[in-house]
Amino acid sequence: MELPKLNFQETFDFKFKKDKDKFFIYDLVRKTYLLLTPEEWVRQHWIHYYLTVKGYSPSALITEKKILLNGLTKRIDLLVTEKTEPVILIECKAPKIKLTEKTFEQTARYNSIIGAKEIILTNGLHHINAYYENEQYQFYKPE
Repeated sequence: MELPKLNFQETFDFKFKKDKDKFFIYDLVRKTYLLLTPEEWVRQHWIHYYLTVKGYSPSALITEKKILLNGLTKRIDLLVTEKTEPVILIECKAPKIKLTEKTFEQTARYNSIIGAKEIILTNGLHHINAYYENEQYQFYKPE
C-alpha cells in the first residue's frame, strides 16, 4: 500500500498488518489494529507525535470521542488532555482533502462543545493551528 509522506520532521515506528487485501495500523491508544484509511494514517502520526515527541501518556489522548452537536452525534478525531482537562483538539482529514474555512469552522464548532485551549486542523501535509482566547481564534505557526 502506498502511503503519502506526511509533514512531520520525525519518523515513527508504526506496526501494520494485512488481512486478505486490507491493511491495518496499530493504535497505541486503543491498543488494537484499525483499518488503515487516509484519515487514520494522519491521526496515527499525531498520536505517535504526542506519545513519543511530546511525552504524553496514552491515557492523556482520547480518540473518536462522541459529542452531541445541534442534536447530532459527531466524533472528534483526537483530544489531548492534561489532568483530564481538554488542551488540544485535533481534527484529521485525509491528505487529499483541502483545508478550508469550512473545515476550520467544523473544528471550531466541535471545540464549542469540548472547550480545548487550542485546535489543530490537519490533513497531514498542512496544519492549521489556533489558540482560543477571548472568545476568538488566534492563528499561529508552531516553532
